[in-house]
Amino acid sequence: MSHNDTTNKIATHIGDREIVITRLLNVSREIVFEAWTKEELLAKWWGPQGFSITTKSFDLRPGGTWEFIMHGPDGVDYPNTNNFVEIVQPERLVIKHAVFPHFQATATFEDLDGQTKLTYSSVFEESTDTFNKVKEYAVPGGEQTMDRLEELLANQA
Repeated sequence: MSHNDTTNKIATHIGDREIVITRLLNVSREIVFEAWTKEELLAKWWGPQGFSITTKSFDLRPGGTWEFIMHGPDGVDYPNTNNFVEIVQPERLVIKHAVFPHFQATATFEDLDGQTKLTYSSVFEESTDTFNKVKEYAVPGGEQTMDRLEELLANQA
């Protein structure tokens, strides 16, 4: 299977305070769910191109926390805290981003005959004005993050 066979970028939708990225992945939803819930796999793809992460704590359970530092390609560190709200294996994962910009992200994994339709929705709590500034980097950053996930999954396939 070549890399070109593994992914289909369906759409990115931007609402008033919401970003929704949808992808079709040529792997089972169990494999995609695992990439979202195993710390050692998340460390390989989470964040835009050129970023890396260092996990400080990872407690995968409702009410648990994933605390990490994103290291930008420019050398800037971005402390992050995500709280796990809901975990329904292998269907859905809901995370609350507890530092600015504040948002709740929902990843759903839909089985389509062995492929997975991934829908990643982020609903921001900040004002529309703040969201309009944040989306300038959040949209391409989110798309690049999903690209990195696809690369990881293509290499595992």
